[in-house]
Amino acid sequence: MVLEPIAYHNLSMPKTSAQTLKSLGKKVQKLRKEKELSQEELAHQLGISRVYMGFIEQGRETPSLKLLMKISRKFGVKLEDLFHK
Repeated sequence: MVLEPIAYHNLSMPKTSAQTLKSLGKKVQKLRKEKELSQEELAHQLGISRVYMGFIEQGRETPSLKLLMKISRKFGVKLEDLFHK
């Protein structure tokens, strides 16, 4: 049996995952602005860095389930609502 070498350049995130992260980021940003919070204030309240908060809002980072639950509780929304416009 011959195994093909792994092509690492093809391991990028599927489009649907990238779109989901962007959608999540926009929703978090919208909720944050509605509460008139800065990224720094929200990050502090969630126990993360402001840079990481910015990456989440840009769709560049995948937050843990624990962090998503904190965000949903903070804004009083259901977890699944973070993924819908």
